[in-house]
Amino acid sequence: MKTKTLLLLFLIAGSLAQAQKYNGQPQITKEQQLNEQYCTGLFKTAHGIVFDFTDNITAHGFTNILYWLQGRVAGLQVYTSRAGTAVPFIRNQPATVFLDEMPVQLSTVNLLSVADIAMIKIIKQPFGGNLIYGTGGAIAIYTFRGEEEED
Repeated sequence: MKTKTLLLLFLIAGSLAQAQKYNGQPQITKEQQLNEQYCTGLFKTAHGIVFDFTDNITAHGFTNILYWLQGRVAGLQVYTSRAGTAVPFIRNQPATVFLDEMPVQLSTVNLLSVADIAMIKIIKQPFGGNLIYGTGGAIAIYTFRGEEEED
């Protein structure tokens, strides 16, 4: 009886090991694909949080994408200035906002249509040297490219 039970356990363990066999192809997530497709240079770091907007329609009700990000990224707060501009802070430090890897003024983000955004990458650590962009990290917004077709 013990040998039958032992044999049954070995058969079950063998079938489970067979189901978890590695086939040699790494599994690439959609976020990793977008990071490879859109990001270059310093922005290609793996330390960022990537949001895919190619299939995401939940953000389309927001007039400013920074307000959509608030509550979805730990350590990100968005305040409104007296002029009505959204001002992002990451870990209590002002964050630099980039549009297609170019630094932009915060008022530009107010004018950006959420439907034009393909991906957003949040980089929480100091970005690009403290003297250039500060210590608060970065919010990189990528728009659809001309050759891409929106659905």
